[in-house]
Amino acid sequence: MSMQLQLSTELGSIHITDQCIAVLAGSAAMDCYGLVGMASRNGLKDGFAELLGRENMSRGVVVRRDADRLLIELYIIVSYGTKISEVAHNIQSKVSYVLNQIMGLSIDEVHIFVQDVRVSSY
Repeated sequence: MSMQLQLSTELGSIHITDQCIAVLAGSAAMDCYGLVGMASRNGLKDGFAELLGRENMSRGVVVRRDADRLLIELYIIVSYGTKISEVAHNIQSKVSYVLNQIMGLSIDEVHIFVQDVRVSSY
């Protein structure tokens, strides 16, 4: 079930789908150093997290609403040799900042789920 966020302005209302928020959150995360990519939230296949391509990276993002709070969950694969806590913190900051700057949304929580660690190809 796809939900929408509704914002009211003096000129009318704005409807933003969860899919739109997920795409922007995933794109913001991809700009962060130490991130190999987004992972499928469906779990592991043969012991490995599924690395999502740019065209479907929003499948690695969950948008949740709890009362008036907006929560984002990101399922990620980090690069081997990076400090996981630092990568996760940078992603939290970047996603929150980008969604605020682009959509004017105040994100209450950004949760990071590290699904895998891989040797980066770049």
